[in-house]
Amino acid sequence: MNYFKLSALTVLFSTGFAASAVQAEPVSLGASVIYSESPYKGGDSRYLPLPLINYDGDSFYIHGFQAGYYLWKDQENQLSLTILGSPQQFDTDDTDNKQLKQLDNRHMTALAGATWRHNAEWGTVRTTVAADVLDNSNGYIWDLAYLYRFQFGQLSVTPGIGAVYSSENQNDYYYGVSKRESRRSGLASYDADDSWNPYLELTTIYAINESWNATLSGRYTRLSDEVKDSPMVDQSSQLTVWTGISYTF
Repeated sequence: MNYFKLSALTVLFSTGFAASAVQAEPVSLGASVIYSESPYKGGDSRYLPLPLINYDGDSFYIHGFQAGYYLWKDQENQLSLTILGSPQQFDTDDTDNKQLKQLDNRHMTALAGATWRHNAEWGTVRTTVAADVLDNSNGYIWDLAYLYRFQFGQLSVTPGIGAVYSSENQNDYYYGVSKRESRRSGLASYDADDSWNPYLELTTIYAINESWNATLSGRYTRLSDEVKDSPMVDQSSQLTVWTGISYTF
């Protein structure tokens, strides 16, 4: 099931994951591939190639697949308005589950909000709050994470731990089953509540030379009961991996 389709607003792994893999650089271009497990019944894991664009200016940035405008920026704190895309999508044509084929499609949407990062010797705190602006889910998310970077010569390794809060509307749009859908499919109707989904992530960046960087990132997300209890879902966790190579000008 193709949950990670690129648009001008698409962000990798909901919020921040691609951005955490990016060091401050003027302009870099490259290519990347995403692997993602599907949480839905009958959904296949997918590989999707994507272009990679990174730019960090005094007032505007593109970090992976997230763009924003800085309201405040110094060595320790960066506060920005941001726009990103929710990678979640459900298409009945992309599942082999007969009951899920009777449901309505859930569309990818765009989110807008604010991002704050605090950098210190003890690590980085990253948080984003963003709400749907395309009238699809009418929900919002809050991502909160702690990261610590280790440097080993040309190799940097950044583990992180965090959680994503999804509002009731956000969860219900992607995992709820209406009474009308229940009658049509035979699935039990389901109203999803809000939830926290904790995750672990790891980003490695290898500086091949002064111009070329190779990146490998992974995130393991533990799905909350509100997601797991949905009759659309048959997974308790989700793994997403991103790898890419970029050239800095």
